[in-house]
Amino acid sequence: MRALYTFGVLCYGLGIRLASLFNPKAKKWIRGRKGIFDTLPNVKNKEVVWFHCASLGEFDQGLPLMNLIKTENPDTFLIITFFSPSGFEHYEKRDHLADFACYLPLDTPSNARKFVSIIQPKSTYFVKYEFWANYIVEAKKAGSSIYNVSGLFRNSHRFFKWYGGFFRSVLGKFDFFFVQNETSKDLLERISIKNVEVTGDSRFDRVIENSKKADSNKIIEEFKGDQSIIVIGSSWPVDEEILAAWMNKSSDKILIAPHQVDEKHIQQIQKALTRKVARYSQTTSDSVFDFDILILDTIGMLASAYKYGEIAYVGGGFSGSLHNILEPAVFGLPVIFGPKHKRFPEAQAFIDHGFGFSINTLIEFENSLSSIKSNLSEISQEEKLFIEKNSGASKRIYHHIISS
Repeated sequence: MRALYTFGVLCYGLGIRLASLFNPKAKKWIRGRKGIFDTLPNVKNKEVVWFHCASLGEFDQGLPLMNLIKTENPDTFLIITFFSPSGFEHYEKRDHLADFACYLPLDTPSNARKFVSIIQPKSTYFVKYEFWANYIVEAKKAGSSIYNVSGLFRNSHRFFKWYGGFFRSVLGKFDFFFVQNETSKDLLERISIKNVEVTGDSRFDRVIENSKKADSNKIIEEFKGDQSIIVIGSSWPVDEEILAAWMNKSSDKILIAPHQVDEKHIQQIQKALTRKVARYSQTTSDSVFDFDILILDTIGMLASAYKYGEIAYVGGGFSGSLHNILEPAVFGLPVIFGPKHKRFPEAQAFIDHGFGFSINTLIEFENSLSSIKSNLSEISQEEKLFIEKNSGASKRIYHHIISS
């Protein structure tokens, strides 16, 4: 079965190579792995801790634990690997303590043996739910402890299917699973994995850390003035199309931070709006702030910008790729989002507790907005308490590891 799995991985790699001829992201995926083994550090006589993160979201999820391990054990050599360019290209914008980061080579037995033999990890952490079988097998052979951090499992995953025997055997090589919820624990126990504990989602720790370090921004402060701001964060074109009519008639000031900030997309947003619009990149603190909508056409500023908001709409919920709703929530912003959020348990938790609102149409958005405004202070306070109550996952994981 491992041979069949590896064949599938090779086919996947070939598919990305073909896609790289016309897809920029696939091209980055290929180029980023070229000559990767020549770049790996000499870690002789070092205690290596290896974290693998699929992308930037998983990096953020694992970051509080990474920094805690590194702070408590300064001599540890922390290596981070990424599957996606969106992780590798942007992780440096985070406040991290990693000693080395790179793409993870394609998961073949030879790549896995070579990579593991070079970095010699004492402990290995796979964040959330990306599991590469050959790397897990080789890391275990090399004597590394293997952990799953903020694991999130669903019944649809292959581990729980009739054909999932090989993948279940891979999970059996883990020393411990630190999962986000009881559903994940129950699913693992159903396939006889008992070394599991519900420790929660470490992203709560991450957003709390971020909120304490959130930068002040004179331009957004001047734009806000003494009025409230509705923040539209990480929006996709479908989100913007649905909200355009409201943005054009609203009396609120609006800050839009689109997921894509290329020139073509920014111009599309501007053309759809009839109120006075300005672009952040073309605005200075000396500008005349007589506009109603500010487009944040930059990367890496949204998490801090949320602190100036009153209510947030977070994009991605119409495609099934909902962006981080914890970022606005930590500042007490009730959050509105699209209907496809089943893969994000925090979204349902927000809805259940009364500070998350799922919408399908513009009318539902406007109704949710009106409902929030009528009880904003109470909703905001409940939300902040929820975030604080769910923090601490990273410390729970770390204490479990050092005590075992």
